[in-house]
Amino acid sequence: MPIAGQGMLLTSMDIDSLHEAEFNRWYDREHLEERVAIDGFLEARRYVAHDGKPKYLSLYSTATFDVLESPAYRKALANQTDWSKANIARFQNMIRGVARITISRGVGRGAALGIIRLRPPAEGADKLRAALREQLDPASRDGIISMHLLENDADLSKPLTPDAQKPDPGAGDWFVLIDATDVSAVPNAAAGITGNAALKPLVVSNGVYRLLWDIAKSDLPRP
Repeated sequence: MPIAGQGMLLTSMDIDSLHEAEFNRWYDREHLEERVAIDGFLEARRYVAHDGKPKYLSLYSTATFDVLESPAYRKALANQTDWSKANIARFQNMIRGVARITISRGVGRGAALGIIRLRPPAEGADKLRAALREQLDPASRDGIISMHLLENDADLSKPLTPDAQKPDPGAGDWFVLIDATDVSAVPNAAAGITGNAALKPLVVSNGVYRLLWDIAKSDLPRP
């Protein structure tokens, strides 16, 4: 599959402009490398919105879904650095998805990303997944590298902010990811879902993001 592994952690948030420079410094100098170093994490990517909300988005791929509830990951969450705690406390409008990668088609990753958030019906997950599989085919779409479906685990997909205990009807949402060579290629590919009469009522939001940078386990300094 073009996405390494079978699990993915998705986080997205806004940050007040007063703290934005430090937020980006923390993400770029500590947080992504720290997360990829956890056993079972394979790679991470950072994005900034071209047209979408929240402003920042990160994707963390894991070898298996179980890594996202493993002792190693739980230990990392329980032992955040002071710098992490300070920045996490400033997150606004946070989205956190702990997901299984159930569809991944194409080859490679793009410089731009389309993301569509869907709220699946209580019944009919298999039917919806089949319908999405038909749409997630990059082969005939210019500028589209790969397309993916993430299915959140509702119990694990809670923010790390004080809002974590609030009821969240979107904790079990799904996300479609569209890897593209340029932001201009995303809207036509996204229209297969956002403009589809059967799928459009399930769309919660959609956006287009630009890649800031990525890091893989093989990029980490050797001990």
